[in-house]
Amino acid sequence: MEDVLEVYKRTYNVSRPVVRMDEKPIQLLADRRRRISMKKGKPERQDSEYVRKGTCSIFLFTEPLKGWRAADAHEHRARADWASHIEQLLKVEYPAAEKIVLVMDNLNTHGISSLYDSFPPRKAFQLSQRLEIHYTPNHGSWLNIAEIELSALGRQCLAKRNIDCLDTLNTELASWSVSRNKNQRSVDWQFTTQDARTKLKRLHTVLTGNI
Repeated sequence: MEDVLEVYKRTYNVSRPVVRMDEKPIQLLADRRRRISMKKGKPERQDSEYVRKGTCSIFLFTEPLKGWRAADAHEHRARADWASHIEQLLKVEYPAAEKIVLVMDNLNTHGISSLYDSFPPRKAFQLSQRLEIHYTPNHGSWLNIAEIELSALGRQCLAKRNIDCLDTLNTELASWSVSRNKNQRSVDWQFTTQDARTKLKRLHTVLTGNI
């Protein structure tokens, strides 16, 4: 926890951007019955029944100090999917960055080994050398600002809607990302290392001296 909080204290550095990453599964759903058009300016009436169209996984990356985030969905959440997102992040989003400081949870697909499983060793090594990875602790995923962005995505883009295919979902995710980048400049993170030591001191086995 303290390692992640110390990373959050860093000032903006274009050469070493601090990026957060998270992912979530989502179910694709189709309406069972055709929606009924209402009067002009009124929402369509939607039946509560739906048809399951499979699942996919949303990958979200965000750099709060820059006020940037991007989200897209893949059919799976395999090692190759994570690796392809990392390649995109390094080569397309941040081609000039010396290193990307990456904060994420410790899923089995979130690691350098996934790069080696997906790319030739030389390429995997080159990509890994531009990453500085920090993991959130077990049961501490709330420390990941990307989780906050996923929550906003759920409320602002996905709530009370049925989306039945991956292409439509990715169109909606791209639109949401552009809109939020324009209107939500940054995240005001206020929980500090001192807060953690004071409020969560019960988690320490031994506390000696000054906290």
